[in-house]
Amino acid sequence: MQLQGNVPSFLKISMSNLQKFKRVFLLLALLSSLQLKAISYDGFSLPKGGYQFSFPRDHGSHDHFKIEWWYITGHLFDESGRRFAFESTFFRTALKPFSKEEEEFSSDSSDFSHQTIFFADMALLDVKNQRFHFQRRWNRRGWDASASKSKLDLRNGNWSLLMNDPASETMQLIGSIQAEASWELALKPVKPLVIFGNNSISRKGEDPTAVSYYMSFPRLSLEGTLVEGTQQFHVHGEAWMDHEVSTSQLSSNQVGWNWCSLQLKDGREIMVFEMRRRDGARDPYSTLTWINQQGMLTSYHEKDFSLEPLSFWKSPLTAHSYPINMRLRTIDPVLKKSVTFLLLPLAKNQELFGSNGLSYWEGASRVINDAHEEVGSAFLELVGYGDHFEKNIQ
Repeated sequence: MQLQGNVPSFLKISMSNLQKFKRVFLLLALLSSLQLKAISYDGFSLPKGGYQFSFPRDHGSHDHFKIEWWYITGHLFDESGRRFAFESTFFRTALKPFSKEEEEFSSDSSDFSHQTIFFADMALLDVKNQRFHFQRRWNRRGWDASASKSKLDLRNGNWSLLMNDPASETMQLIGSIQAEASWELALKPVKPLVIFGNNSISRKGEDPTAVSYYMSFPRLSLEGTLVEGTQQFHVHGEAWMDHEVSTSQLSSNQVGWNWCSLQLKDGREIMVFEMRRRDGARDPYSTLTWINQQGMLTSYHEKDFSLEPLSFWKSPLTAHSYPINMRLRTIDPVLKKSVTFLLLPLAKNQELFGSNGLSYWEGASRVINDAHEEVGSAFLELVGYGDHFEKNIQ
């Protein structure tokens, strides 16, 4: 595993500001030490109820918000059935808001100020050999990184995500990990885009600013080429894509979260975000949402589901312990009864970490039902399990 966690020398911002940015951005705006206004913070916009989404525009960048990310996780198989899993994430953060004049004259790639930084992660799991590859990259907006404001067109170095046909919403993803691996994948939605939450916004906590616009393609078919080492594979599979826009996602009493996406073989999906509070309790704004075969949503609040840790894995690199085996209990909206799923990781070591010491676990998993049958695939994200988590974000 090789990391690219150091910031290039041309990013001429002070190291104190850069370290603060890294800490805040890696944890997706967990700004627990700041008191935010209900409408905006330092000139940034906040998601508002009743927003009317317009596509392909809203697939692109929303520069008047502080933080935004496009997040793809997927399961791949070659022609012999050999299994892989991958993660490709593109993040944008603004260090300060654009003025009206700056926004008017800036384009998708012409802003060479230090107001916008792009961060990206690429990860690949070779299930057969239990190899996990990972690379992290930082760039400022300009020649090395950009995000279109009018469509889905992202770039960070030689990594890119492009919606090449807005009508069908097909996409092309290009990623790599040093000289260890690379992939070029074509992605096509199997079902329509969904928008989580109520009245256009997804609420993550009691603070009025703990909201986001949360858009997802819950099931994408994919096909393309994967290279690992000297081997090349023609692969196919399925992926999940999230796109979130926010300025301050979480409340001041929250210290981390557990998130998972399940893609079931019956054509349905489940998305769970469980917010963890400082006192050890689960936040009442935690939510589980079922997506049926037609893309209709059924949501349950935190009293109607549970995500129970079954065992922990301790990282040999960071010494952080993650609950990588989970039991999910919820109500099946079709069967009208309680159901249980086990999330079993395809490998223990799927930890992503950076040069600043912060880490999180993002793992490909199998989904097992009550009858001990494998009924789907999942990704599980575990954030906030580091020993110095709160210290690092303040």
